[in-house]
Amino acid sequence: MDIRRLDSEDEGFLPELERLLAWESVSDDAVFGTVNEILRAVRCDGDSALLEYSRRFDELDVASVTELEMPVERLQLACERIDRRELEALEQAADRIRSYAQHQKLESWHYTEADGTLLGQQVSALDRVGLYVPGGKAAYPSSVLMNAIPAVVAGVRELVMVVPTPRGVINEMVLAAAQIAGVNRVFTIGGAQAVAALAYGTESVPAVDKIVGPGNIYVATAKRMVFGTVGIDMIAGPSEILVICDGATDPDWIAMDLFSQAEHDEDAQAILLSPDGEFLDRVAASMARLVAEMPRKQIIDQSLSARGALIKVRNIDDAVEVANTIAPEHLELSVENAQQLAKSIRHAGAIFLGRYTAETLGDYCAGPNHVLPTSRTARFSSPLGVYDFQKRSSLIGCSESGASELGKVASTLARGEGLVAHACSAENRIKK
Repeated sequence: MDIRRLDSEDEGFLPELERLLAWESVSDDAVFGTVNEILRAVRCDGDSALLEYSRRFDELDVASVTELEMPVERLQLACERIDRRELEALEQAADRIRSYAQHQKLESWHYTEADGTLLGQQVSALDRVGLYVPGGKAAYPSSVLMNAIPAVVAGVRELVMVVPTPRGVINEMVLAAAQIAGVNRVFTIGGAQAVAALAYGTESVPAVDKIVGPGNIYVATAKRMVFGTVGIDMIAGPSEILVICDGATDPDWIAMDLFSQAEHDEDAQAILLSPDGEFLDRVAASMARLVAEMPRKQIIDQSLSARGALIKVRNIDDAVEVANTIAPEHLELSVENAQQLAKSIRHAGAIFLGRYTAETLGDYCAGPNHVLPTSRTARFSSPLGVYDFQKRSSLIGCSESGASELGKVASTLARGEGLVAHACSAENRIKK
């Protein structure tokens, strides 16, 4: 297995690290042009454009978009069709995600000043949210749970899911997850056309306030282009894992943790930091041995060769500094006193504490959301949460005396800006 080795003490380390981390969207002019055409067609022609694209891309020959909406009974049927263990796993994961999400819910608040003026914040949920779910061979029921449950906990009134079903291929676990999570409506449409339908609305598909969920480059480009008409969660890049290990964890465990992200696709990134050079050697040997057992061996090999690295650092403090530079999506602290070390981490989407906490648990069932900032955006972004489906309105209620005193301040500032009507509006409430 060909994976690069770096050393933080080498003179050219930081420039080489920057090159390793660099990732640009492949949304080129051709993709942009195709998506722009699809958005325009759906916005102008509504259902008829959706039908045309469903025939062209998914080989679905239907006469009406209403045929592409699944009856709610079909979701319940999916719960009955899947294996009992799968259903129980979905329900257990959903319970944990829901419980965690309850802790994130923002509440309204206010306070009253001495003169009776009320100031505060009113929190309300979005009315309608659209959830994009990949379909066909790439089916992710866990993504349904992670995107839908926080919206339901937030109090979103209607959750509309879109999922492509190329040539009529339906994933029963995805539908079961939708039922468990509380999705209200499901349309079997996908691609940029589904994003357009959610953003602009058609005769059959309602327009939403926000679109969440992962998709291919056409879906990601469409989400970027409709932002402003609707909200979006984020533009996600390839999956990432960074592991900091002191050398005392089983190297086979660390190798498999790195594989768990590398197997996503060829652009995924898996990096290990350790001050123990011999431990890096042992992990490399484990990877070379274990990769042969992986069904996605070719993808893992390509991912690790292109974007993976084993990095020797001076010590654990140095590892923390490198980690904060990388700002990874997933960060495993496979060390003693991981909880204490986590206090030094400034930039990470999710932090996994200790040797027994595999990142995979966060992907499926630990409770915190697996929709995380990638491509170093953890420097300024957060995981998806209930707060992404809530909005805040400021509350300002002046008493008579409060309006008089604040009016004097506002009048002075407004006249200083040359906005006389502003000043007069405030002055009308000043006690004579």
